[in-house]
Amino acid sequence: MTLSPDPRSFLYRDQLSPEAAQRLTAAALGAADDGELFLQYRRAEAFGFDDGRLKTASYDTNAGFGLRAVSGEMTAFAHANELSEAAIKRAAETMTLIDPAQGAKAAAPAGTNARLYTDADPLDLVPFADKVNLCQRIDAAARARDPRVAQVSVGLSGTWSVVEIVRADGFVATDVRPLVRLNIQVVVESNGRRETGSFGIGGRYLYERLFDEATWNRGIDEALAQALVNLDSVAAPAGEMTVLLGPGWPGVLLHEAIGHGLEGDFNRKGTSAFSGRVGERVAAPGITIVDDGSIQDRRGSLTIDDEGTPTRETVLIEDGILKGYMQDRLNARLMGVAATGNGRRESFAHAPMPRMTNTFMKGGGDDPAELLSRVKKGIFAKSFGGGQVDIVSGKFVFSCTEAYRIEDGKLGAPIKGATIIGDGPTVLTKVTGIGDDFALDEGVGVCGKGGQSVPAGVGQPTLLCEGMTLGGTAA
Repeated sequence: MTLSPDPRSFLYRDQLSPEAAQRLTAAALGAADDGELFLQYRRAEAFGFDDGRLKTASYDTNAGFGLRAVSGEMTAFAHANELSEAAIKRAAETMTLIDPAQGAKAAAPAGTNARLYTDADPLDLVPFADKVNLCQRIDAAARARDPRVAQVSVGLSGTWSVVEIVRADGFVATDVRPLVRLNIQVVVESNGRRETGSFGIGGRYLYERLFDEATWNRGIDEALAQALVNLDSVAAPAGEMTVLLGPGWPGVLLHEAIGHGLEGDFNRKGTSAFSGRVGERVAAPGITIVDDGSIQDRRGSLTIDDEGTPTRETVLIEDGILKGYMQDRLNARLMGVAATGNGRRESFAHAPMPRMTNTFMKGGGDDPAELLSRVKKGIFAKSFGGGQVDIVSGKFVFSCTEAYRIEDGKLGAPIKGATIIGDGPTVLTKVTGIGDDFALDEGVGVCGKGGQSVPAGVGQPTLLCEGMTLGGTAA
């Protein structure tokens, strides 16, 4: 299949033209402070290889629009899975329900010539058979690694999306967004005990990176190593103790425990543990946390957000001092600050809200090995699974998927069933060491908020935290 050289042709076909989209938007949003017509075309595929054979294969396309009018704090939103003048006209009827604008119209976003990722479609560049063959090769290679391998699951997925933001003031911005992902899960069995290890990688690039043998072989090695470690794990201790957090993916703890509390809507409404605290010390000296949606090819990156604002690095906490929040247009305007490029939505069927992109803590100057040597008794958390957080209090619970005891500055036995319990604002004050080994995650993060899921990135260096609460099953 040969694609049109202009991705916008998937948005504008027989029933809608760019001129009509601008005309209808201007008419629908004429009385509003702000708002936009958000057009989207998306294609997606996923392969699931399990138990030595292809179990699932899916492919779908969808297209539609979301029309939003904003007046003060009030939002009117309507959407349809049809790109036509008639459907947009019907949606515009909802826009008349809001109060007319009282003040000046919100200014359009700044333009950008940046391109953070390719606009090529990863789905069409690799034949179906080659994708299935990759899953098969990974399965066979993983099973050949170790006789204790009992089960291998491989997931390969990709999406390609074209979005366009059309405003009543004539502003138009287009973004073409690829996204691919590879997951490998290995189950090992020995003496009647089964344990699991996993690895994932992805980003806004083409499949060719995932097809690189060095990449997927590293994935097998890491998943297998985690599974074998867990095979020898002992019950996790419980109580208050020192925790050494590994670099990269453990930044998901910061994402949940702290990141959501720094989003603009919660702070405008005063429901975050960080509300009204800009300029105050909220973390230990040396801690700098940023959100940056402008990193090349990253899973959480966007050239422009879903309101048309270019993404950027936004400093949230600098050297322990709270500097600001992540903002979409609505909350930024109501709080009297600039939008930061964090207005995101799951799809055309959802209204935007302030969301994280790639959120991470920057590196420090400590040697990770020296940080380990400081710990007399504690745990080293190398990888995390799921977690939950309460935005108002900042309290969180996170489960470790790979962790070890630390005794007298040395790694001890691997542990199973460990959960880390705490609250975000307190954790930030208990950091006593920041490693010089900063790393971003491999590119598999999915962030949920308000019923919407979007891809996101996390990261951090090795962190030493005193007095964290560990939930376990052993004394």
